Amino acid sequence: MTAAYRPLREARDLALPVRGLTYHVNAWGDASLVTPDRPPLLMLHGWMDVGASFQFLVDALAAAEGASRWVIAPDWRGFGLTQTPGADSYWFPDYLGDLEAMLRALDISGPVDLLGHSMGGNVVMSYAGVRAARIRRLVNLEGFGLPETHPRQAPGRLAKWLDELKQPAILRSYDSLHAVAERLLQNNPLLTPDKAAWLAPHWSRPDTAPGGDGRWHILGDPAHKRVNPVLYRKDEVLETWRLITAPVLWVEGDLTDTTQWWGHRYPRSDFEARLAVVPKLQRERLSPCGHMLHHDQPAALAGHLARFLA
Repeated sequence: MTAAYRPLREARDLALPVRGLTYHVNAWGDASLVTPDRPPLLMLHGWMDVGASFQFLVDALAAAEGASRWVIAPDWRGFGLTQTPGADSYWFPDYLGDLEAMLRALDISGPVDLLGHSMGGNVVMSYAGVRAARIRRLVNLEGFGLPETHPRQAPGRLAKWLDELKQPAILRSYDSLHAVAERLLQNNPLLTPDKAAWLAPHWSRPDTAPGGDGRWHILGDPAHKRVNPVLYRKDEVLETWRLITAPVLWVEGDLTDTTQWWGHRYPRSDFEARLAVVPKLQRERLSPCGHMLHHDQPAALAGHLARFLA
């Protein structure tokens, strides 16, 4: 098996009380590194990912500007080592509620720099609109949002959710850590084997409990796979985007193909119209790069971050 990536900055594991759950948080550095020009930097991961996934970007940022920044990357509820709430479904406002409670638990009262990838990018955009004074700089890594929905879709969506509740949600398991790493490489052809080997034990755990199957299981609640019975209301989301006062950096990969997720239900022109409501916007594109920008081009991304955050 390929030797695993060796981090430049080692993360500390924190356990935080957040709205009735114990949140797992990766922290690089601590509050002693905070200055007015370098507030805490929170990195929020996407769907079926974990906070440790930002390790390569944290290291590249340290190489670009020195290991002098407090970086915090939690595992969202039901992902990684954070507790699973035992819910049938996950509601988007809970992520905003968890983020605000997390800032309180970390005793962060001043402005922060906030970065989100994919689902996390959608969270930070909404949060930055409703808590504008809390955000100094905002970074969105391919948080496109979702296709617009219409009220006529509601009955069918509810019916599908009820049908899915009849069967337990499951995720595929793996017979070895090597198999998990191979899965990561299949998911992303630009991921290098050493990074896959490092990510695999952060992305999965073996079931070694009495009576367990001994297989490696992805650290994600299978309930995340269920359809959400609540429609995505684009107009409501854009009202929060319009209220963002912080400078915003939008970063995307040149190889990202959104049709693989939504077909033609969400054309690029729709997204461009949404992004146009953001008051202070800077854009960057990385190449060659897919959706996992922090894995594919950590050094290039860190260069843009260092300049933007400065």
